[in-house]
Amino acid sequence: MNILQINERDVTGGAAWAAYRLHRDLNRRGHRSRMLVNRKLTSDLTVRPLVRNRAWDRADRAAGALLDRAGAQYAFYPSTFGIVRDPWFRDADVVQLHNTHGGYFTLTALPVLSRVRPIVWTLHDQWPMTGHIIYARDCERWRTGCGACPYLSEYAPLPLDTTAALWRFKRAVYWASRLELVSPSRWLAGLAGASPLLRRFRIHHIPYGVDLDTFSPGAQTEARSRLELPLDRRIVLFISELAEERKGFHLLAGALETIAPSPLLLLMTSGARDVGVEARAVPASDDERRVADAYKAADLVVVPSLADNFPNVVLEAMACGTPCVAFDTGGIGEAVRAGRTGFLVAPTDVRGLTNVVKAVLEDAALRRRLGHEARRVASAEYGLALQSERYLALYQAVRRSGRGAAELS
Repeated sequence: MNILQINERDVTGGAAWAAYRLHRDLNRRGHRSRMLVNRKLTSDLTVRPLVRNRAWDRADRAAGALLDRAGAQYAFYPSTFGIVRDPWFRDADVVQLHNTHGGYFTLTALPVLSRVRPIVWTLHDQWPMTGHIIYARDCERWRTGCGACPYLSEYAPLPLDTTAALWRFKRAVYWASRLELVSPSRWLAGLAGASPLLRRFRIHHIPYGVDLDTFSPGAQTEARSRLELPLDRRIVLFISELAEERKGFHLLAGALETIAPSPLLLLMTSGARDVGVEARAVPASDDERRVADAYKAADLVVVPSLADNFPNVVLEAMACGTPCVAFDTGGIGEAVRAGRTGFLVAPTDVRGLTNVVKAVLEDAALRRRLGHEARRVASAEYGLALQSERYLALYQAVRRSGRGAAELS
């Protein structure tokens, strides 16, 4: 099959890695997958920028600047309509959308694109069902039309409250579009099914997959030596941006301050800084084997997210046989099986997080048992091969149905 993937970037960030891993594995299997992105960060020749000339770029910038000031976020980028003339689009049997927010793609083009080629859209967050925000948290207005948004300054920020208008704009666009939706978590699939915007579409549950050869158990001492980490310390790993409040690093730091003897905090992030506890920073990397070494070097991975979907960090840690402790939010609890592959704590419960982290660090036999079961579950449920097979079955079904099969003149 010929599949065209569209995402804001090819690597860096959870959605990007999920998209790129799928793209790469489809090509390994003998299919032709190509990828259009706003920001190309790899040297992969099967990936290229969506905007290919200065005229499109200037038009996008002008339209975006004007509409952003009016709060009409992402409402019109001319280059998105030009996708129908792109050779990669014309060759595609199916078009796979990933994150469409980020100032490079307009939903306004969906009715046109979806009548020319079948479109499968993977939901990586709540943005497709809200007036602007990627995680609504305690706000339920997305169920009734948004407006009076309590989180205007959060990504994707707005200069004024146009969330009700943007919600209605999405409703109109979706009504005229033909889409198949995919959710990596049952949690997000449930929200999409409850959304007045999205519930008219079929929603498929396909969890993310990881390369079980790259992310696999290995000798902790060897991984620590490669990363130049001490061999005689308990190490807690955190992988995410420190400044992103919803990732909850401030709560993890508060928990670690009270644990004695103090574990070493290993950070893999692009924003390393003084964090108030003893820490060692390893720069964020697009080298998956180096990332896997960080999991192998750690005794425990902590995921203190306050809002999240189905983090790759959890699946990667499980595949490496490293137990996780996480806040029970979003779809995290679908992978972190309490008492089997790790432990879950009520969101914002710093005392509970402290107690669980301390207990796991003090019990080597418990860590071994959790890690063994985590690897078993990852191998059975979250392998990249299984994810690709599920997507291919969906692509084939969508293509057979003839949805979006109009011919280009």
